[in-house]
Amino acid sequence: MPNYHKPEAKVVQELRDIANKIRIHSVTSTQAAKSGHPTSCASIAEILSVLFFHTMRYKVSAPKDASSDRFVLSKGHAAPALYAAWAEAGLFPVTDLQNLRKIDSDLEGHPTPRLNFIDVATGSLGQGLSMAGGMAYVGKNYDKANYRVYCLVGDGESAEGSFWESVHFASYYKLDNLCLILDVNRLGQSQETSMGHDFENYRKRLEAFGMQAIIVDGHDVEDLVKAFHTAASTKGRPTAIVAKTFKGKNFPEIENLENWHGKALGGETDRVIEHLKKLITNPGPLQIHPHKPLKDDAPVVDISNIKLSSPPNYKLGDNIATRVAYGTALVKIAKNNSRVIALDGDMKNSTFSENLLKVDPARYIECFIAEQSLVGTAIGAACRDRTVPFVSTFACFLTRAFDQIRMGAISQTNVNFVGSHCGVSIGEDGPSQMGLEDLAMFRAVNGSTIFYPADAVSTERAIELAANTKGITFTRVNRPTTSVVYPNDFVFAVGKANVLVSSPEDQVVLIGAGITLQESITAAKELAKAGIHARVIDPFTVKPLDTETIIKNIKEAGGRAVVTEDHYYEGGLGDAVFSATALERNIVVKHLAIGKLPRSGPSDVLLDLYGISAKHIALAAQEVLKL
Repeated sequence: MPNYHKPEAKVVQELRDIANKIRIHSVTSTQAAKSGHPTSCASIAEILSVLFFHTMRYKVSAPKDASSDRFVLSKGHAAPALYAAWAEAGLFPVTDLQNLRKIDSDLEGHPTPRLNFIDVATGSLGQGLSMAGGMAYVGKNYDKANYRVYCLVGDGESAEGSFWESVHFASYYKLDNLCLILDVNRLGQSQETSMGHDFENYRKRLEAFGMQAIIVDGHDVEDLVKAFHTAASTKGRPTAIVAKTFKGKNFPEIENLENWHGKALGGETDRVIEHLKKLITNPGPLQIHPHKPLKDDAPVVDISNIKLSSPPNYKLGDNIATRVAYGTALVKIAKNNSRVIALDGDMKNSTFSENLLKVDPARYIECFIAEQSLVGTAIGAACRDRTVPFVSTFACFLTRAFDQIRMGAISQTNVNFVGSHCGVSIGEDGPSQMGLEDLAMFRAVNGSTIFYPADAVSTERAIELAANTKGITFTRVNRPTTSVVYPNDFVFAVGKANVLVSSPEDQVVLIGAGITLQESITAAKELAKAGIHARVIDPFTVKPLDTETIIKNIKEAGGRAVVTEDHYYEGGLGDAVFSATALERNIVVKHLAIGKLPRSGPSDVLLDLYGISAKHIALAAQEVLKL
């Protein structure tokens, strides 16, 4: 093996001592909290010791330095061990570990980026590797830097399909700067894992996906040092270190026994700590340097103030699908900033993310039909402000990755989602392809911003705004064409609704978005023929909703409104409007949405069949005026 040097005996012993210190901290902190997972921490103690005090390159003074190695603890319930490693490295006093899980402490039960050494939130199992894969992809292909990414995964979570999606992604893209460590401690929460200590089975599966698999004794420091060296020396494929470990390692009468998952040691605490202390040769300050110096080679990146390279260029009345305008806008902002990237799940010729692929193939990442990996990869790619990711697929398929999106919000990620083929307006493809729950889903995501552009002009500006908006954004785009209703120089803002049709004689307000905004404009024209003046409002963003503009205009129009959406009744635009007007006196809002399971058919027929066409909006307006 090239350049491998066996560590000196005193280094090996120091690493063993650190591992047992990590165990002690894990026991005492969880006992102070009266909750936690000390046995799960014990199985990874040597892995963390070798990584943080021998293998990884990082700055204690700047844990998120752009050039430093990354570490993702996918088995987030072992957080006390990770906290202990950073404390022993000198990032914060070890006494702070006793604040684990306290309400005023950022040392939470599972890691979150409230801590300055955590990139992504973990704890919902099976997700860490996809995020690590995103970090590694950026390091290899965009930063072109030497930093490596390490991801520690529990054997129980390897049953998740999302884990294998991520193994496939890493292998397909030959991410040789990514190292997976599989902590095979045999025991899950309630019973033995499906493969127990069957290491050959793990090895065969990982190798079948294209990874280099190395089986090691996860409690043997020398084995681990050598394995990490091999991983760093391997080119052309990622490495998986399959570590044989024991839950509760070095906890007498607890090690490798069931029914100790997720429990502080209670009355066993003093006995276990006394035993662990006897295993430590040097209980004093560290004698070895906690880490290797990093190579400062990651480029400086600026992802602020991203603009369209040229303004929208359409004519009023042009018919253009907003999904097409998304592809146009994506290319424009990518021309303005080299760190704008697109990720898709094999839908690029339908979402028009392929526009960027055609212009700059390097900035398009094909994630194939693996939406959970797709989302996790984007979250990883966004870490440390290295890229501005836009994730696109059919809106309905993003529901498959809701847990990843939810964890992205906890990770404080800045990922932009674009969902096409929303609602019954997609037509003949039928209900399996119709995004009818997506607004409800993204409205429930903490801190999210939801754009729902009505035409090509507003779509381009929505994408521009999304690129500069903190947190998760979702832009809902249509399959059918819609008429351009905004001039090219119109100024849009997050949380600012726009009044498109109005007069001093207005008697009712029509609120719609996307397709239903177009239908509302048509309905206003039909109502005018009957002598009824209707005001039309485009919310532009469903979240935050421009409550002030909506309430003001409804009151000016006599307190009557109709809100129409191509979405199920629950959780979408209508519910947002209801929430906004709930405490207002003398306001009546009628809601039109999809109330039953739809079927295949032409777009215009479906809009009419399910009661959200211009005809139904006009009828609803007449009805609400009678109330």
